[in-house]
Amino acid sequence: MSKTKRIIMAVCLVIGVAVLILFSVQNPGTVGEEYMPGIYATVWSLLPPVVAIALALITKEAYSSLFIGILTGALLYSNGNLELMMNTMFFHEDGGMVTKLADSWNVGILVFLVVLGILVALMNRVGGSAAFGQWASEHIKTRMGAQLATMVLGVLIFVDDYFNCLTVGSVMRPVTDRHKVSRAKLAYLIDATAAPVCIIAPISSWAAAVTSSVPEDSTINGFAMFLSTIPYNYYAILTLIMIIFLCVTKMDYGPMRTHEKNALAGDLFTTAARPYGEADEENVSPKGKVIDLVFPVIILIASCVFGMVYTGGFFSGTDFITAFSGCDASMGLVIGSFITLIVTFFYYMLRGVMKFQDFAACIPEGFKAMVAPILILTLAWTLSGMTGLLGAKFFVADLVAGATTGLALPAELMYAIILVIIFAVAAFLAFATGTSWGTFGILIPIVCNLFATPDTQQMLVIAIAACLAGSVCGDHCSPISDTTIMASAGAHSDHVNHVSTQLPYALTVAGVCLVSYFIAALVQNVWISLAIAVVLMIATLAVIRTLTLRKEKVG
Repeated sequence: MSKTKRIIMAVCLVIGVAVLILFSVQNPGTVGEEYMPGIYATVWSLLPPVVAIALALITKEAYSSLFIGILTGALLYSNGNLELMMNTMFFHEDGGMVTKLADSWNVGILVFLVVLGILVALMNRVGGSAAFGQWASEHIKTRMGAQLATMVLGVLIFVDDYFNCLTVGSVMRPVTDRHKVSRAKLAYLIDATAAPVCIIAPISSWAAAVTSSVPEDSTINGFAMFLSTIPYNYYAILTLIMIIFLCVTKMDYGPMRTHEKNALAGDLFTTAARPYGEADEENVSPKGKVIDLVFPVIILIASCVFGMVYTGGFFSGTDFITAFSGCDASMGLVIGSFITLIVTFFYYMLRGVMKFQDFAACIPEGFKAMVAPILILTLAWTLSGMTGLLGAKFFVADLVAGATTGLALPAELMYAIILVIIFAVAAFLAFATGTSWGTFGILIPIVCNLFATPDTQQMLVIAIAACLAGSVCGDHCSPISDTTIMASAGAHSDHVNHVSTQLPYALTVAGVCLVSYFIAALVQNVWISLAIAVVLMIATLAVIRTLTLRKEKVG
């Protein structure tokens, strides 16, 4: 940066601070129990995430973009009062950064990430990852095989999206690197088999979250409703079909095509950013075996399931399904990961591939590897808190309710329009807030009220499925989504690269979903509607492939 630009930036900063101070003096403001910002539940409540997302895509830098988004939210909440802005940003009991880091659920997720980082460091230290990479190189001979294997592993690890992202990344990264698959493509494969798989897996933390979102006074059973939505969850199903199509046809488009071409030429990253460069270049033991990686992963899956049903009261007499649907996923993941860490330690010691000093050295190593995702998660949670303080969810809820009333149309056509609105609003809200759980937690009760009569039960199933699909879609697209952040961490990919390359793919599936839900409301037959959606997806991808190849020939 030139000296002139630095001077200009410094002057702008001084002026900005002076304006804030003057504005603070003129707007002292008071905060009581009934305090409400002037822009509460208006379209301006969505400004903080919009600012953060726009800056992230423009500057290619996530940390400062998220922080500026938080700053914007705190400034709007405080009506310009500087003192209140600072207190809100860090200490507000419902959205401040310190409060978010004091939340037991959030801390549990951070502890889980750190333990998972330690486990990955242990597996690398004993050579488990290298051994699996060697085995895979002997059995997976092509780039297509490496990508499909990543997808299959992502589907098999369906318990939790965080666990999925980091485990699949650590296992498959050496394999995809060897076959020159770009880190951006690996991040997409991980992300596309995380939330989209968890949202259609009955035994997952997501199933528990959906079940708990159904109102208690509802006449429907939450878990039974979740099972009914699976074949109608078009975003999840069509995303998996898209992965298979892309891998088999060896077709990419948008920014991803550039990344893949560069990867074939030897550059896995395309951009200069190497957020996990040291971890990629780490020396590992040549004595490891495939079992040194497979065994901890199996134990981790079993332990996480055990931890979840334990927190749900399974060992106190509650049946398995009820225990899983009522579990504390954060606590369960901490219990499961800690059990795995202890078992893995003794297993490696008995195998004679690790000393206690090596184990101790992996603890800070694993923590350091998780610093980047922990920082982004903390900022993303705080940004979500700021959006909540501004009443964004109520603005969107009112938007949905207003858009779905007063439609003087035939019932089938009205239902079709409502489904499209539900999917679009869920996707937008999840994109803006970075949370699919929070999105369907807000919208499912609204959807249940829209289709409360016995003769609309089938439409209720499709509408909840549209809500879940839209939530996952928005979460998949959002750069401030925790799952998107975890996918970048698992693939050791630059986060902004992952977001920019994944967005065209996610939007393609979203477009097909909008048409599919419109048709589903008219057909109201689960298998016919699903078949139509699949055909539409394949046809859309075939057209994109033809246009991409034609453009390449002309160019």
